[in-house]
Amino acid sequence: MSDQSTDLRESVRLRYAAAALQVTEGASACCGSGTACCGPEPVEVDDNFGSTLYPADDRDALPAEALAASLGCGNPTAVAELRAGERVLDLGSGGGIDVLLSARRVGPSGKAYGLDMTEEMLALAVANAEKAGVENVEFLKGAIEAVPLPANTIDVVISNCVINLSVDKPAVFAETFRVLRPGGRIGVSDVVADDTLTPAQRAERGDYVGCIAGALSFAEYREGLEAAGFVDVEVTPTHAVADGMHSAIVRAVKPTATA
Repeated sequence: MSDQSTDLRESVRLRYAAAALQVTEGASACCGSGTACCGPEPVEVDDNFGSTLYPADDRDALPAEALAASLGCGNPTAVAELRAGERVLDLGSGGGIDVLLSARRVGPSGKAYGLDMTEEMLALAVANAEKAGVENVEFLKGAIEAVPLPANTIDVVISNCVINLSVDKPAVFAETFRVLRPGGRIGVSDVVADDTLTPAQRAERGDYVGCIAGALSFAEYREGLEAAGFVDVEVTPTHAVADGMHSAIVRAVKPTATA
């Protein structure tokens, strides 16, 4: 990995570590003040990101800390159409909001894994799972470019505004393909750029750790997934997050094994 890529990854890690600490330290300070607990301090995001993108029923079922730490641009658990008994992997699981929702959807016969490179987010996610009373979850430390799970073991891979932050997206697509079982699928929410925008123009619309500058274009996203081996690739915009930049639903399938 180049020095520039290493620096970008560290910038992303530091931003999300700070977000996790803002949530946990805000809650601790408030609850320890001797007054009625006012809850964790949410991470500041605009209306295009965060827990407001989830329906009220989902939000009501989760700890306040999971909602406060939400930085995503969609609701991948709904995108992926999860079913009972499935094994789900969330790339860049953060405070655990999508892992907890996934675990409820797949039920006790299924399992939800969360993968994150940030110790502070992992600690927050584990605490949130305990508060929610959700047991069919497991949080793993690692990079989304090198998933610490065996091949052909996951039914569904989800992610929420994280793949665009990767400095090596072909590796993310290849690892996603590897861990999925044949016939497995992805259901991802991500920031995607219009095909007409150059990388420099994307950078003008937001810094790298702000979920915008590292975004692929629609064509690049489709081509990257197809190059990794995926079929039935769909990249569908849902709402604008900046000029020429969109939150999008990304779906694709790993082909079933052939004789």
